[in-house]
Amino acid sequence: MNTNTRKFKRLRDQDGHVIGVETTLLGLDLLKCSELNKGSAFTQEERVLFRLNGLLPYREETLEEQMERAYAQLHSKKTALDKFIFLTRLFDINMTLFYKIIQKHLDELLPIIYTPTISHAVECYSLEMRSPRGMFICYQDQHILHNILRERQHEDIRLIVVTDGERILGIGDQGVGGVEIPIGKLMVYTACAGINPNHVLPVILDVGTNNQKHLQDPRYCGWKNKRISGADYDAFIEIFVHAVKDIFPEVYLHWEDFGRNNARKNLEKYRHFICSFNDDMQGTGTVALACILAGLNAIKGDLTKQKIVMMGAGTAGVGIVDQICRAMVAMGLPEEQARKNFWLVDQQGLLLNTMDTLIDFQAPYARDPSEIAAWNSEGNISLLETVKQIQPSILIGACAQPGVFTEDIVKIMAAAHPHPIILPLSNPTAKSEATADDLYQWTNGKALIATGSPFPPVKFEGNEYRISQSNNALSYPGLGLGVLASKAKFVSDAMLWSVCSTLASFSPAKDDPTQPLLPDFSQVMTISRTIALAVAEQARAEGVAGIDPSVDLKTAINTQIWQPRYVPYYLKTPL
Repeated sequence: MNTNTRKFKRLRDQDGHVIGVETTLLGLDLLKCSELNKGSAFTQEERVLFRLNGLLPYREETLEEQMERAYAQLHSKKTALDKFIFLTRLFDINMTLFYKIIQKHLDELLPIIYTPTISHAVECYSLEMRSPRGMFICYQDQHILHNILRERQHEDIRLIVVTDGERILGIGDQGVGGVEIPIGKLMVYTACAGINPNHVLPVILDVGTNNQKHLQDPRYCGWKNKRISGADYDAFIEIFVHAVKDIFPEVYLHWEDFGRNNARKNLEKYRHFICSFNDDMQGTGTVALACILAGLNAIKGDLTKQKIVMMGAGTAGVGIVDQICRAMVAMGLPEEQARKNFWLVDQQGLLLNTMDTLIDFQAPYARDPSEIAAWNSEGNISLLETVKQIQPSILIGACAQPGVFTEDIVKIMAAAHPHPIILPLSNPTAKSEATADDLYQWTNGKALIATGSPFPPVKFEGNEYRISQSNNALSYPGLGLGVLASKAKFVSDAMLWSVCSTLASFSPAKDDPTQPLLPDFSQVMTISRTIALAVAEQARAEGVAGIDPSVDLKTAINTQIWQPRYVPYYLKTPL
């Protein structure tokens, strides 16, 4: 374990809130500890006590004053990537100040610390890497995996976000650069739900890469080897999961950006062995479903009667479809009938049950060729042809093919439905299936829209409309907070449904279809707390909560929440 964690102790009141810190760290050692560094906010008494005189400018500042200066410095940076680098450097210097700025300016800075900017950071990780963060677990080190995990920076780990870097956002296999994804996800957990950053661990499983650019790059920081697969890969994942379970028996394991052949397999295999969640499948699905529920509430539509076309039938696409299908079943529709409401289009066109390229999780939604016999189509059936024939009320994209939602496709939907729901969910922004402005223009402002990447407000017929981002940051932080507060043994489908319905209840569009489908991030802490309570209550109702039945769940949630603030420091006498 990192030696610094043995040199300070957080002092807590009877409710579990931190009210001070005892530490043996002195001088530069204290200033170099990001978790403890206050910089110019150390009091005069603390400067004397911890031998900081002469190491800091004389003036004592508040956290708010520091934040104003750092925010001004941030705005001197010209590009989004430069801002990302500045903020990550600030995190390395003063974690409290970093989160204070992020929470104060969340709407502005969330796209900087996560999507879409993080995709650029991932791609140039080996060039821009300055101070490695997170835990790097290479396939070559599997025999010492337990020892690696024991060398974590923080002792009390409750949440791990892990990736193998194979399917990063819409940019594919990025190898070791994928470590930026769990780092960014955990920042969002803290910024949006108050998850304590001292209780989290970002992990990259370095199993090689098939990205030739990285393999040929002399600066590439990861294991220069073709990505392992098959039985070797599965065995490595099993070693990792069992090591995590051994060392952190009550941890919440968040899987992120695994390839389509492994994401679902890993989740299904370990979902009930260790409390697990896959954001690409479950998180994306919950927010997309919340958008749909909000849109249908606005137009008084019935979910069970919708015709839905999904463009992109990979991990995220089928994960979204699964969430919607389960909701239809929960509303009383037989499962077989619910599946018939979906048409999935992938690289090979409309999925048919006669295709030998089907993946097992796509098969339940593949159509029988007899259903399309009257279409007079030859070869692969395109998205355009599918939309012409089906005239869906809902169109969703998770294929990372920019512009695939063409004007013809959108106008067919608009002609058939007064308020089509269109969700181009791929990110980063350059991979979006359509732009928000085009969707407004092509539907005469009638479409109900949410996008996977942030778009500026659309100006249409003299009015300006905010575009909802179907951002998982509105769901998974609250889910995680509820899981940790309730000590849930696993994440059930009913818990995920509670996330969807709770988030949809915050929709500005629920009574007015001209309003955004989702709330903005100014409400995110309230949303996360509300989701957390719904999740914790559901976990308790299902008997999967590990928390004592006598504990009030609101109190349990409040005690989990960490706030970026400075507390008094006291000198701890070394042992």
